[in-house]
Amino acid sequence: MLKYIFAFFILFHGIIHLMGFAKAFAFGDISQSSKNITKPFGLIWLCVACLFVITLYLFFYKSEHWPVFAIIAAIISQLLILTLWKDAKYGTIANIIIVVVAILSWGSHHFEMQFKNDVENHLAKTKISNNDLLTEADIESLPAPVQKYIRYAGALHKPKVNNVRIEMQGEMRSKKKDWFPFSVVQYNFFNEPTRLFFMKAKMFGITVPGYHDYQDATASMNVKLFGMFSVVHASGKVMNRAETVTVFNDMCMMVPATLIDKRIEWIPIDRLSAKASFTNGTNKIAAMLYFNELGQLVNFISDDRSDINVMKQYRFSTPAKEYMQMNGNNVMKYGEAVWHYPEGEFVYGKFNLKSIEYNVKEYKP
Repeated sequence: MLKYIFAFFILFHGIIHLMGFAKAFAFGDISQSSKNITKPFGLIWLCVACLFVITLYLFFYKSEHWPVFAIIAAIISQLLILTLWKDAKYGTIANIIIVVVAILSWGSHHFEMQFKNDVENHLAKTKISNNDLLTEADIESLPAPVQKYIRYAGALHKPKVNNVRIEMQGEMRSKKKDWFPFSVVQYNFFNEPTRLFFMKAKMFGITVPGYHDYQDATASMNVKLFGMFSVVHASGKVMNRAETVTVFNDMCMMVPATLIDKRIEWIPIDRLSAKASFTNGTNKIAAMLYFNELGQLVNFISDDRSDINVMKQYRFSTPAKEYMQMNGNNVMKYGEAVWHYPEGEFVYGKFNLKSIEYNVKEYKP
């Protein structure tokens, strides 16, 4: 809704500039201006109106350049207003609003560019071979339910996975707070475990971007209002260990082809469960995986993840509720993230998978 209100605001402000053009060329009776406007200045008023229309077009199509056009249009508009200050001074308010929104939008874009640059750097280092296929020989040493899961997922006889791009939508919350909707674009790389997770949350009608990155066995989380004002920042050993669990969870829930990774140590339990430990750098974590008769992974449970909000370690689980076929693979459609607090289970995240692509070669926002 705010998007459409702002778009209408730009359009209305741009149309008003046509009055200066009309006054200069005597199109109608423009009594709002008590001063005469020369034809050259009238053409400038017309150009500014066109700049605001271009700004509106770029804004609607989410071009990264719309703030530049908005600021240029507002600056020229303000110079024109100064020549007709008595009659047009209130247009200053509109220009200030447009410039402020443009700057804040630029801040969000600049923040997201950090994510894009990290992704592109890792994509440049990724070597993908369509001839290196995942075979029965690759999975024969894994526990039986893990083998069955990989077969069910449709990963066999396809190229081994070096990276993945994931899009999700859902809701999140923390204790004593309401749910807020979010969308996520995420890239994971597996030669050197990396997770780049960019989230756009909606809070009070405002988009709040957050970037979680896990690179070189080190994690950080940054949430910035308008991409400029820090709301949350977390890093350190506790965060590194917590995100190592998350990385391994992604491998298990989203990319079963990666479960042949040599950093994983498997312990068979029974026909429907297995235990695993995953080591990356100085971080070593463990998890239990639970499967159903179809071969689907239905839950992942680890005691090695900490709730960053309170910096305390609790049991963490991600039950998967549904599976679907996408791009020739059977993947989780819907899952939840759960903290097992002493007082009971608390679902803090609901995730709906929108798209998943393996072995991507180019960045896509």
